[in-house]
Amino acid sequence: MRRWTSSGIAKVLSESGYNTAAFGKWHNTPVWEINPAGPFDRWPTGEGFDYFYGFLSAFDSQYTPRLYRDTTPVEPAKSAAKGYHLEADMTDDAIHWLHRHDAAAPDKPFFVYFATPGTHTPHHVPLDWVAKFKGKFDEGWDKLRDENFEREKKLGVIPANAKLTSRPEGLAAWDSLSPDQKKLLAHQAEVYAAYTAYTDYQIGRLLQAIKDEGKSDNTLVIEIFGDNGGSAEDGPTGYDARQINGQIKGLPARLQEEEQFGGELYMNATAAPWAWAFSTPFPGTKADASHLGGTRDPMVIAWPSRIKNPGGLRSQFGHLNDIAPTVYEAAGIQAPAVVDGVPQTPLE
Repeated sequence: MRRWTSSGIAKVLSESGYNTAAFGKWHNTPVWEINPAGPFDRWPTGEGFDYFYGFLSAFDSQYTPRLYRDTTPVEPAKSAAKGYHLEADMTDDAIHWLHRHDAAAPDKPFFVYFATPGTHTPHHVPLDWVAKFKGKFDEGWDKLRDENFEREKKLGVIPANAKLTSRPEGLAAWDSLSPDQKKLLAHQAEVYAAYTAYTDYQIGRLLQAIKDEGKSDNTLVIEIFGDNGGSAEDGPTGYDARQINGQIKGLPARLQEEEQFGGELYMNATAAPWAWAFSTPFPGTKADASHLGGTRDPMVIAWPSRIKNPGGLRSQFGHLNDIAPTVYEAAGIQAPAVVDGVPQTPLE
């Protein structure tokens, strides 16, 4: 009996002369293998990455994450009270890795897998970022979805004659909510928007570091932002738990603490109707694979030396499994037929 596997992109690139590194979220190692004894073959460093700095789960606290460097547990360099946030930390570490790479082997190509935790639950973000979005969502999710739809038409992302799908049963109309409900739920969206902006800022820092090293023109960047569409997993009114004792009970109690949502003690996420608005123009959300709102995310590609019309749109169907063969073709690499003596399933 032959064992068939699919070689990882990092392993293929590593064996083709690339330095490789992974940062942030790694949700591919079986839980029972995350321990000091391993085995480590399904950790990032066992899958072709020369270096790893991040966490091994679907999500974690951004203030007190369970961090690993390669296969060694490490503690955050400082406390939340002193300004620690995982996304800033992993970005700093990625930039330091790039500097070391450039100093030691400036002509050697590199591959960086940069998987930010944002905007997965919990929506942890410095509170001064939340303040930037005060009042931006007071008109609610129905108005936001309409505005997103019209903006997408103007950008050419969707056809000019597209028809917007209606709100599904089970999701409340914004105008049906009480003033206190609106206040709480609008603030959830402010926190989400802040987390999105903060994540985008960290990605920008990493890209700026590549540019500062003079490598941006010939660096292929593929960014996919999202997690299977907007997440409705936290129910019709969202989730605002104190990590020490679970979900805060009752609207008055939640409102009393809302200004701290996004902070270290909270496990917070937005209400399901926001996810529906974030997934405009599609119906459905994450975990609802029967609709495109639960299966599609935006992808942006930049490669200045080869892509000459920045801002251009592509309408052809794309899938996640297109990325590896695209990268191999761009790098002039042939996908191996055999890895470590194991025949490989051909790439689709």
